Amino acid sequence: MSNLIWGLILLVFSAFFLNLDAFELRKGQKTERISGSAGDVLEDDPVGRLKVFVYELPSKYNKKILQKDPRCLNHMFAAEIYMHRFLLSSPVRTLNPEEADWFYTPVYTTCDLTPNGLPLPFKSPRMMRSAIQLISSNWPYWNRTEGADHFFIVPHDFGACFHYQEEKAIERGILPLLQRATLVQTFGQRNHVCLKEGSITVPPYAPPQKMQSHLIPPSIPRSIFVYFRGLFYDVGNDPEGGYYARGARAAVWENFKDNPLFDISTEHPTTYYEDMQRAVFCLCPLGWAPWSPRLVEAVIFGCIPVIIADDIVLPFADAIPWEDIGVYVDEKDVPNLDTILTSIPTKVILRKQRLLANPSMKQAMLFPHPAQPGDAFHQILNGLARKLPHDKSVYLRKGEKVLNWTAGPLADLKPW
Repeated sequence: MSNLIWGLILLVFSAFFLNLDAFELRKGQKTERISGSAGDVLEDDPVGRLKVFVYELPSKYNKKILQKDPRCLNHMFAAEIYMHRFLLSSPVRTLNPEEADWFYTPVYTTCDLTPNGLPLPFKSPRMMRSAIQLISSNWPYWNRTEGADHFFIVPHDFGACFHYQEEKAIERGILPLLQRATLVQTFGQRNHVCLKEGSITVPPYAPPQKMQSHLIPPSIPRSIFVYFRGLFYDVGNDPEGGYYARGARAAVWENFKDNPLFDISTEHPTTYYEDMQRAVFCLCPLGWAPWSPRLVEAVIFGCIPVIIADDIVLPFADAIPWEDIGVYVDEKDVPNLDTILTSIPTKVILRKQRLLANPSMKQAMLFPHPAQPGDAFHQILNGLARKLPHDKSVYLRKGEKVLNWTAGPLADLKPW
């Protein structure tokens, strides 16, 4: 009986979405502008609103690391590399530090990769400490504020906590020397020790040219209801299954592996990007961290992101109306995903798709090279500009110290 019911649901879904609204939307590529303040923020131009001084560090902190492993240019944490390149030629850059609003230290902390291409964050604290010691010894600007007018790109799984497992990241905490700085990071989760107040949450890096090369004709209808490719269990790093995705991914597999509305698998086909463009909903569950590049891919390909990550803070939340374009599902409600998604009215689905079709929405999620107006680089600068002017309280009195240079695990204090 259950198979018959699912067959009828699938038949109704196919008849409706293949032949009516979904086809019409793809064919016409209708769009809708983001309304209100969010739309205005999305289209802000930061040029003329701030000046950034880029420290010139020895190449061992950045360029030599990249030369050692060029794979760093393509992994999900590559924003730290591309942001550095962008700022070097950006009109907001100033060569006069006395007129700077913000100071940027280009340290590539995610470029120590395993053979499988996964970043090892264990050297990152020592590397960052070394860079801060260098700028504080050779320039006077860090010492005026102990970093309160400095920003750092820290795109690790748990930002400046520098660990890929949440339990260990929480135990380490944010690197003490970064407690006053503004952190630009992919990690965002409310009420979490690894999310510093005032941080700017950004999307992970997804290769723009690669995605562009996989675009399919807009006339092809969305024939997949729910799509997901990825791990459900991380046996290698979590053999007992107690941590990975807090069980949310496992629940997706256990409840929907045989459901005809769900196209889910651990396989990663060569048609992955094309498949996302043929899907109505794309699951974006947490993994080790709350986010993944699927979020970017879903927005770029107009697939409604189904966000399964409790208390997540999403990228550029003041510019992108995530509640309007996505669907939030609590981790505990994963077993009810089928009911939740099939209950969403068609007119709501169509509006989400129209908003997702907005080019400015897609642009804000990308780090293109060369940079484009309104892209993620510019959204970061917009976030920094909105923090100006700096409050007078960030400037320390002569001889005043706030940060503890000897705090943190002993291993982090070793020279780098």
